[in-house]
Amino acid sequence: MGRLEGKVAVITGAAQGIGALMARAMADEGARVLVTDVQDTAAAVRAITDAGGTAQGLTVDVTSNDDLAAMVDTAKAMGGLDIMVNNASIFATLQPKPFFEISDDEFDTIMRVNARGVHQVMRAIVPTMIAAGGGKVVNIASGTFYYGPPGLSHYTASKGAVIALTRCHGRELGDKNIQVNAIAPGLTESEGLAANTGFDIARAPTVASRSIKRDMLPQDLLGTLIYLASNDSNFVTGQTINVDGGKINI
Repeated sequence: MGRLEGKVAVITGAAQGIGALMARAMADEGARVLVTDVQDTAAAVRAITDAGGTAQGLTVDVTSNDDLAAMVDTAKAMGGLDIMVNNASIFATLQPKPFFEISDDEFDTIMRVNARGVHQVMRAIVPTMIAAGGGKVVNIASGTFYYGPPGLSHYTASKGAVIALTRCHGRELGDKNIQVNAIAPGLTESEGLAANTGFDIARAPTVASRSIKRDMLPQDLLGTLIYLASNDSNFVTGQTINVDGGKINI
């Protein structure tokens, strides 16, 4: 407890599911959390404040520069912008399909939100972090980049871009005391994914491919998140940590 005491953490895509749980975990460690999403953040904020934490909610589309400017201003009003978690992503609602059935519009939508959204967030927040003397960025990537699952080529491409951006941003910002790292989760049984039967065919084979042979839960990501958001990772940047139960060994 208290590893993020005195920090302001901003997280995108945090109205529900994995994002909401991450927001709660950072609040439990003492951070003041700005919960952002295109959906209503009230429930996620209430879960934090009911537990004694400090949080605000804000409607933010990561592809809108105006929304991102408002996000930065709100974080400053809360005391600064010490931690940025780029979690917003389109995944749980996808229906896996062969790449030749993916329309240009669907491909562009996934890339715009999942990849360009990270670029836009980073461009918006970096001046504030530099002025403050540093900060932490945690990008949520995906283990799909390493093995290329069928039916998700657009999503996999977008998360490969997140890993590439993590490496480039980490390199460019190292001398500014801003550490940029990523988490690559395995198939995670979030509330959104549980309702999507399109992924049923992948569930049993995924568990069988892991060294730790069980479903991956959203809670499995929290330890790595707090490590990367805290001072414990001050000499780590540009890295992607697989959290997948040992499916991928690289």
